[in-house]
Amino acid sequence: MAETCILTFGDPDSYSAGFADACINLTITGAGDFKARLTRLKLKDLEVSLCCENLPRFACVSLPPERTFMSFPVDAESLISDGFALRSGDVVLHGRGQPTHQQTNGACQWGLIALSPGVLGSCSKALTGRTITPPHTSKILRPAPAEALRFQRLFAKACRLAERQKLAPEAARALERELLHATINCLAANETGDNPKTRLHHGAVIARFEEAISKRFDQKLSMSALCAEIGVPERTLRMCCTEFFGVSPTRYLLLRRLNKARAALRRADPSTTSVSEVARNHQFLELGRFAVTYRITFGESPSVTLQQTPQS
Repeated sequence: MAETCILTFGDPDSYSAGFADACINLTITGAGDFKARLTRLKLKDLEVSLCCENLPRFACVSLPPERTFMSFPVDAESLISDGFALRSGDVVLHGRGQPTHQQTNGACQWGLIALSPGVLGSCSKALTGRTITPPHTSKILRPAPAEALRFQRLFAKACRLAERQKLAPEAARALERELLHATINCLAANETGDNPKTRLHHGAVIARFEEAISKRFDQKLSMSALCAEIGVPERTLRMCCTEFFGVSPTRYLLLRRLNKARAALRRADPSTTSVSEVARNHQFLELGRFAVTYRITFGESPSVTLQQTPQS
C-alpha cells in the first residue's frame, strides 16, 4: 500500500523536524522568509522524497545507517555536496551513517531515495550481476545520460502521483519496479573524476569543526582554540570551509550564531524578551553591530522578527 505525505513549512527548524528519521540542520544564508515543501511517497521497498526550498543555505545531513540513501539535484540550480558541485544527472550514494554537507546558492529542489541494504543487494545482483552494498564513505556517481534521464522521468512521475495523494495498488507496484530498476542502474555507474580520498579527509575536518562548534556554542570561540581542538592548522580549516561552504570559518560561525539568534527571536514572547537579551545569549555583545549584520543577512531587523507571531 502506497503512503503519501505533503508538508509545507515556514521556518527551518520545523522543516528539519519534518524529515523524521533523518537529521538535517540548516543554516540560512540569504534574506527573506524561509519556505519549504516536502513531498514524500512511501512504497513497499522504496521511499521517495522531493525537497523544495526557497532560500540559499548550508545543511548538515545525517541519515540513519539502517537504510541506504541516494540524493541528487532536481532543478537546474547547483547543489554542492561535500564541496563538489553536482551536475544534472549526478547522484550521491551516501556512506552508511556518514554526515554530508550540502550548499545551495539560491532556491533549490533536490531528491532523496531510501531503500534497505537487503533490497539494494538482491536487486543489484539480479539486474547487474554484481551486488551493490552501502559504502562506508559517500560516492558521487555519474550515470550514462540515458540512464539518468530515465531515472529523472520516473522520479518526477512518482512525485506527481504523490501530489495526487491517491495511487492504486497495481500502479504503485509497477511504478516501484520501474523506479527500483532505474535507481539500481544509476548506482551501478562509475564515480566522478574528483579525488574521493581528499574529499573524505576534508569532510572529516569539517565534521570535527561542526562538533567543536556544537559543544561550545554558548562560549566565545577563537579560531586558534578551535584549530587546536580539531588538530589542524588554521590554513587547512580555512581551505576546507571555503571548499564545503564557500566562506571562511569565522563567517560560517557567524552565520550559525545569527540563525540560532533568529530562531530564538521567532520563538520568543516580545512582552517578556528583548533583542539585547537574545543577542547576549548568542555571544553578540555589541547590539548595534548585531542589528546591522542581522538586517544585512535576513533582510529585516531583529526587532521586526521579535514582533512576529511566536512559533513553537
